[in-house]
Amino acid sequence: MAKAKAIRAAAASAAAEATGEAPAETGTPMFKATETGEAQAHSVARDQLRSYVERIERLDEEKKTIAEDIKEVYGEAKSFGFDTKVLRKVIAIRKLDPNERAEEEALLDTYLHALGMAPEEG
Repeated sequence: MAKAKAIRAAAASAAAEATGEAPAETGTPMFKATETGEAQAHSVARDQLRSYVERIERLDEEKKTIAEDIKEVYGEAKSFGFDTKVLRKVIAIRKLDPNERAEEEALLDTYLHALGMAPEEG
């Protein structure tokens, strides 16, 4: 509530300054109220911005850790003889909706036929 008051006071002061009008009386000198309101508004905005930046940084660190873990799992699979390129394709296919997968396979088949690369049926 105090934050909203401070922001309104700062906005009213700025509007009054822009139009050359005297600010409305609030029972206290407007200069002090505006200065305090602006300082509070800037402080709140600064704190929010810092919070967003810190959250993004934390998530970015988590993302790096997860990417490293995934890389290790692929390395482990490779050490047991699995082809990681094919493994990545399998994972990508599993992420697809069945209808989306069927559509992609049909398009691939169409393109391969058009280029004369389709496997012979028979």
